[in-house]
Amino acid sequence: MTKFITFLSIFIFGFTSTASDNVRWGQIGHRTTGDVAGHYLTEKAANEVKRVLGNESLAQVSTWMDEVRSDGAYDYMAPWHYVTIPAGETYETAEKNEDGDIIWAIDKVVFELKEGGLTPKQEAENLKVLVHLVGDLHQPLHVGNGTDRGGNDVRLQWFWNNSNLHRVWDSEMIDDKQLSFTELTDFINHPTDTQIKEWQSTSVLDWAYESQDLLPQVYDMPEDKELSYEYAYKNWDTVEMRLLKAGVRMAGLINEIYDN
Repeated sequence: MTKFITFLSIFIFGFTSTASDNVRWGQIGHRTTGDVAGHYLTEKAANEVKRVLGNESLAQVSTWMDEVRSDGAYDYMAPWHYVTIPAGETYETAEKNEDGDIIWAIDKVVFELKEGGLTPKQEAENLKVLVHLVGDLHQPLHVGNGTDRGGNDVRLQWFWNNSNLHRVWDSEMIDDKQLSFTELTDFINHPTDTQIKEWQSTSVLDWAYESQDLLPQVYDMPEDKELSYEYAYKNWDTVEMRLLKAGVRMAGLINEIYDN
């Protein structure tokens, strides 16, 4: 019986560990970016979003790309959630995934939305993809270095529980605050007019490089990889800023698409 329980424990840990190897912000993070974006849409863009999404808000659709992972018809989108830029390289010099990556996918859906001529279903899905991927790109580990699957292979202890580095940045630092996405939006949504203008003037590639530049901070952890209060304290301001920038920039892209 003891051997069976031990085997069962190993099986359960192995399954949950693999199943949780995500490549996304968690739900609260994504919904926060969508909620922030809704505050900075022009009137025309907001009306167009309403036309495209109906009663669904940007916060609601922000998790759609993760929800459709269970539908094989959308398997082609799997590599769109991230990009790999090895240390010492740039996006321009790095080997590209022939099935696309997050930068390519954002450019693709923006171009198609601007061009128009999409069916209502295609337009709605493109907008949902855009909302999700702008959020993902601001999670630093979505710009991976090609060595550890964006931190998923970095096994560690988060407050004395088994986890991995990607999961810590996706959701665990955020979830530990025990805030709803609307509460988190209220806490962080105070950019100045100057910041809004500056953030929205940068490119998708700039956002990727910002995430890449944060990787030394992300990987700065003790040798025993036991993370808790100190790591959360040192990195929480960065989490907040990335969520806020993602929302403001998301609104800028949507305004650019629908307000011209």
